[in-house]
Amino acid sequence: MSDAFEDRGKSYEAKYKQDQELAFKVQARRNKLLGLWLAGKFSIEGEAAAAYAKDVVIADLDEPGDEDVIRKVMADIAEHGVDISEDTIREQLETLESAAFEQVKLEFPEALSGDHQGTAG
Repeated sequence: MSDAFEDRGKSYEAKYKQDQELAFKVQARRNKLLGLWLAGKFSIEGEAAAAYAKDVVIADLDEPGDEDVIRKVMADIAEHGVDISEDTIREQLETLESAAFEQVKLEFPEALSGDHQGTAG
């Protein structure tokens, strides 16, 4: 009986890990999409746009939540003299989260690795 409980526990742990990885991937993709959207507003193109999007993704590693990203992009908006409000950024984050989820779901339809299947060895 304890094997069944142990297997169930491993399954829950694997599911939790998978959910956390999915959430991280979605948030990173959302931030990348925000960076690309803003790059367009700043008239940044090509590799420079991709680099800016990467900077937005990296900004989210400073602290939990979205405030670090919002601070970064609002400073960039001010620097570029573009008229975009913080409310617009927050709305864009919500909109892009749905798009990011769909993109990530298409890219990773199966378990991300063998340990997500919830089975022992």
